[in-house]
Amino acid sequence: MTVAARLRFHSARAVLALLAAASLSALSPAAWAQKVRLSTTRGDILIELNAEKAPKSVDNFLQYVKAGHYEGTIFHRVIPDFMIQGGGMTPDMQQKPTRAPIALESRNGLSNQRGTVAMARTMVPDSATAQFFINTKDNPFLDQPNARDGEGYAVFGRVVSGMEVVDAIRAVSTGSRGMHQNVPIEPIIIRKVQIEN
Repeated sequence: MTVAARLRFHSARAVLALLAAASLSALSPAAWAQKVRLSTTRGDILIELNAEKAPKSVDNFLQYVKAGHYEGTIFHRVIPDFMIQGGGMTPDMQQKPTRAPIALESRNGLSNQRGTVAMARTMVPDSATAQFFINTKDNPFLDQPNARDGEGYAVFGRVVSGMEVVDAIRAVSTGSRGMHQNVPIEPIIIRKVQIEN
């Protein structure tokens, strides 16, 4: 190979390497690019979604957002040193109708750390519908590798603004309502949910 040919070859490789790096850096932030704002009676919570790691969960969540499902629901389960859960109940503790459940995405590498948002489910792994929870502290025991049932809970987003609102919600007084425990005495209502970008 001549010197000129060698230079062309190395230049082409350098250009390809730069393009690959640029596309990777473009993909990384985009994974967390989509944001959704929950406007509650306690303030706003801005959530960033990760469609790259949890595509089914994010798509499911966004479909409920676009359908207006979350508006008028409450945070119906609040355990201060654990999480706050909402997205399925009306203030009179009636469960809203949902679409079919989705497949569990708990093996996506995202951890249930403080401020992350995960899909709520029953004891059945593939049972998540509309309800979600926000971790109020690091809960590694909910991650699939550490989970008692071997399945865990799928993280699909994180709070990027409004953790003070989450902390205000987790501090409210709770009680029992029928079969439900840890229900805020004064309903914390999700008034509006908007996709930011």
